[in-house]
Amino acid sequence: MVGRESSMGSAHTESTMKTRFLRGMLWRPPRLLPGTTMLVAACLCLVGLGLLMVLSATSITSYDGSRASSFSVFARQAVFAVAGLTMMVLAGLTPVRVWERCAWPLMGAGLLLLTLPLVPGLGTTVNGSTNWLRIGGLQAQPSELFKPILAVWFAVALTRLTSQRYRPRTLLLTLSPVIVAAGLILIGGDLGTTLVLMLMGLAALFVSGVPKRYFVIAFGVISVGVTLLVVSSPYRMARVRAMFAGDSQSEAEALGQHWQSNHGLFALASGGWTGVGLGASREKWFWLAEAHNDYIFAIVGEEIGLIGTLAVVALFGLIAVGLIRASLMSRNRRTKILGATVLAWIVGQALINMGVVTTLLPVIGVPLPLVSYGGSSLVATLTGVGIVLAFARDSERNAARPPVPPGPDSPPETDENDQSRGESRVSRAST
Repeated sequence: MVGRESSMGSAHTESTMKTRFLRGMLWRPPRLLPGTTMLVAACLCLVGLGLLMVLSATSITSYDGSRASSFSVFARQAVFAVAGLTMMVLAGLTPVRVWERCAWPLMGAGLLLLTLPLVPGLGTTVNGSTNWLRIGGLQAQPSELFKPILAVWFAVALTRLTSQRYRPRTLLLTLSPVIVAAGLILIGGDLGTTLVLMLMGLAALFVSGVPKRYFVIAFGVISVGVTLLVVSSPYRMARVRAMFAGDSQSEAEALGQHWQSNHGLFALASGGWTGVGLGASREKWFWLAEAHNDYIFAIVGEEIGLIGTLAVVALFGLIAVGLIRASLMSRNRRTKILGATVLAWIVGQALINMGVVTTLLPVIGVPLPLVSYGGSSLVATLTGVGIVLAFARDSERNAARPPVPPGPDSPPETDENDQSRGESRVSRAST
């Protein structure tokens, strides 16, 4: 009898453990995660606004006799939007452990992808940048697709570092794939995308708890490198002079620097408070170059006015707040690093684009995330948002569960000094 009761008790215990395990696997938070609703809503609004403005900015140039349709560019962008939203949902539903296991393989595939545009016959030059890949009738920009890969890789690689491993050699080896990627993009002549990648790296280092001296050294090296690249390039120096020279005539005029910058300002100025009306832009009639891409913010200001531009700024502000609430306020160090990297990517790139259009920065050539035309940028950005949602959901689920004793195969715990440094920096930055 005693043996039977003990066997029945052990069977009951085993059944209870299996039930709890299945509940844990199928458990979902009973409420929406903080910040995710705001993040997704702001992204959807920007995508919708982008489709509308792409249609308006390209309705004239698309109907030039070769396409014979004012909706050709808009139709392609709509397909990219559907693909991007699908990728956002799939990335958000992918378990975090899958992203962790695929971080290094994805980094290897991303570096291989960055080398393809440099191969004769595969790469193509667009606006002076050889960072485009053309296979058959398809054209993509690998440097844009590399950004979500880099965000996941930063979250996984920097989380595994502790204070004892923050030696210069170890940190340099850890960041070596990023240096290689930046070099490949610079060989193609795309300084703007390289700056965005460096901004993502600085944000990841800042939040991960890396000692301040390493962060300052990285910032100094990047600043010196960018200065040398600008000074050694005649057309980049011409863009800088065009930013300070205003509408005066100089050698930069022959390169089109004053023309594009001035007509961007003309578009913003002619819009006034409420704009000239949707579809009524004058600058899109072959006056403003890249009106549907890098300078779509100027078309927003011309057709919707100052109210429209402030609405775009407010939507990117909501994205920043949503990322901070969904990831940076998490207790999970990995989720914090990912959130900071994506925040620097989306909001930082948006600020750079707006600064270029308003001539606060020289012409760099980066699109406005979620708004500008471009399938690679749109799909990559929405995928990055989906990855943030996946990490935030996993972090919230783990926070709601009781702590589990570490096993022999568990990864090493994060150093308390690293955690405190990261949390203090995030709290200071968010306030």
